[in-house]
Amino acid sequence: MQEDLWEFALAVYARPGVEGACLRLQEAGADVCLVLTALWLDRRACARDSDGLTRLQRASQHWQDTVVRPLRQLRQAWKAASGADESLAALREQLKGLELAAEREQLARLARLAGHWPCRESEDHGDWLHALAPREAAAADLDLLAEAARMIRV
Repeated sequence: MQEDLWEFALAVYARPGVEGACLRLQEAGADVCLVLTALWLDRRACARDSDGLTRLQRASQHWQDTVVRPLRQLRQAWKAASGADESLAALREQLKGLELAAEREQLARLARLAGHWPCRESEDHGDWLHALAPREAAAADLDLLAEAARMIRV
């Protein structure tokens, strides 16, 4: 199941417009890994419950706060200076790789957490996306992501 979420996330992210939508959601305060997990749960028609919602949010926030966000902040802080310093640019690329590895691990942890939740093969779902997306998220971005997820055949 964990690998399924990673493959699903990669496939969704590769769809036209998704990268931009994810960046806008991130700027609005969203945890993109949590949003991708919500899309995956909706796609699998997993029943939503408040306990599960809270567990996902807590696990995700902890990993984002302690691992992903510090890596991202350092990578972004080096952006300007790395343009004139090849050694720093190489280190910044390594940071980018660590950030991606940290996001992959976050998705694996979220998939393990949700691994035993009841899911069914139907169009009915628990609307995890709207429950886990920030209130500031643009409806057009959420619609684009939901449509991209529907197009995936993982």
